Amino acid sequence: MLKKICILWLVISAPVALLRAQFSYEVGIKTGLANYLGDVGGKDLPRQGLFLDMHANQSRMSFSMYTRLKYNKKIAFSQEFGYMKIQDADKFSTYIPRRTRNLNFRNRLIESSTRAEYTVWYDNDVSNRGFYNPDFKLYVFSGLSVFYSNPQAQLVFDPADSLLSEQEAAGLTPGELVDETWYNLRQYRTEGATYSAVGIAIPAGVGFYLTFNKTFRIGYEICWRKTFTDYLDDVSTLYNKPDPEDSKTYPIALALQSQTYQELFDEQNELLAAESANPIYLDIYNSGALMSINDFRYQPGNDELEGGTQSPRGLHDPNNPLVKTDNYLTMQLTASMVIKTKSKFWRSKYGWVKNRSNTKRSRGKF
Repeated sequence: MLKKICILWLVISAPVALLRAQFSYEVGIKTGLANYLGDVGGKDLPRQGLFLDMHANQSRMSFSMYTRLKYNKKIAFSQEFGYMKIQDADKFSTYIPRRTRNLNFRNRLIESSTRAEYTVWYDNDVSNRGFYNPDFKLYVFSGLSVFYSNPQAQLVFDPADSLLSEQEAAGLTPGELVDETWYNLRQYRTEGATYSAVGIAIPAGVGFYLTFNKTFRIGYEICWRKTFTDYLDDVSTLYNKPDPEDSKTYPIALALQSQTYQELFDEQNELLAAESANPIYLDIYNSGALMSINDFRYQPGNDELEGGTQSPRGLHDPNNPLVKTDNYLTMQLTASMVIKTKSKFWRSKYGWVKNRSNTKRSRGKF
């Protein structure tokens, strides 16, 4: 699909670019922060939309290189290649069930995108001195991105797990990280699901830039990516039976699937009991009981029952898979240099004007 769209864009834009007498393009870099919206983290409610679940302290770096081709006064096309890191953890949430779940993740994304930009407002003479330096442009954009995704997580110590020997567990506190290892979650299939490492997103956003001396540009840009996957964080559906690629790693897959532990569960249930009048938790109390630790773990046999009784691990609507997909955002400073050039059409049609000035002329004799 992406290949077809790129070919279509080239077919449409290439002839126009070749016929233009003079055109400009620019090369530049972007750097800033990246964040994410998904099933991990959040604030004082179950997962919300847009930016409400984002934790500012979990923003991580992003970097990209790009080229931009000016099509006309208001329209431009750009190609971008970048790297960004997103991460979050339930421990930063104030919503008790999510904090009890205690999941964490990070994902280092590699992205390539093509997009169209439209200038909505510009001022060609910001200084108002007649020098046209600097000029200012505000633009909106959208396009198509392809990204590589590799969600990872760290293990916390749960005394009830048998992953560690007595010697390895000695000195560890419940909830403490077992070590600094980051596990590649896709291969553990923590929910028994298989998903691709490559995804497609629709980037959209707004930005502006100032051009100095008609050559150098600095600006700022916010770009939101709408994806079609719910596995940027490896959290999506229920506490299903894990199905790791290597059956020997099943205990690790099970531990990665559920990161709660008894001490944390008891502590959060006490907090929940004190919030019995809070409307946020009425759905929990209407069930007639506090949380059960089995609500946060895979229960063998339940997945074989008609209708199943496994608890939700993430928010997911199988009838509308785009409702709860994971998305990510970048906020970046931009710096670039404009490169002006002449097309072949210009050189063939108007190049003689320049060459003529260097030609010796003789005076006609009468």
